[in-house]
Amino acid sequence: MKTLYGMKYYQKSGRQIYLKSKEQNQMKRLKVLNIILVVMFVFIVPPLLNGQSKRASQYKITYYGFGPVKVGMKVSAASKALGIPFTELEKGNDCHYANPKRLFKDVGFMVVNGRIARIDVDTRGYATAAGAKIGDTEARIRRLYKGKVAVSPHKYTDGHYLTVQVNGGKFGIVFETDGKRVTNIRAGKSPEFGYVEGCS
Repeated sequence: MKTLYGMKYYQKSGRQIYLKSKEQNQMKRLKVLNIILVVMFVFIVPPLLNGQSKRASQYKITYYGFGPVKVGMKVSAASKALGIPFTELEKGNDCHYANPKRLFKDVGFMVVNGRIARIDVDTRGYATAAGAKIGDTEARIRRLYKGKVAVSPHKYTDGHYLTVQVNGGKFGIVFETDGKRVTNIRAGKSPEFGYVEGCS
């Protein structure tokens, strides 16, 4: 066994047969691994994310929850239902918010005493079971919930709160407007669905 320029080789039939070093083998394996990762991110991951995003946009806002997440669930159960980890803000408080880490942009879950109490939606990507969504006119909300809408003045602007309640007021949906169109939707149990300033 001999060494030339740092590479080991042996002589056979007048030819020099070089042996691949351990480092060369490791580099080759890393190159193969990098190629596999590139293929995954280009051809596999995007379709999976698109599929998840499409499914998420089909979830409906109801009096009792959002898609598979129901009022009364613990945060861990809600996370499992959506298949996504949550970030809990000010977790030490009796009332705080938990937000999905991805896919569900501008969707927040109010947590009271460890359980989901309300859903806040600030994007037009999701609709209620009746078809109402952010950007709809006040007139459309009244049509969709004919005879069920209670209108009250907005606390801070010239807008309104269009409230629809069920089960004797135990659950409800509030459409917050700028006076013309819906800018926010919140739904859940009483009294939380009526809170104007988040947890208050």
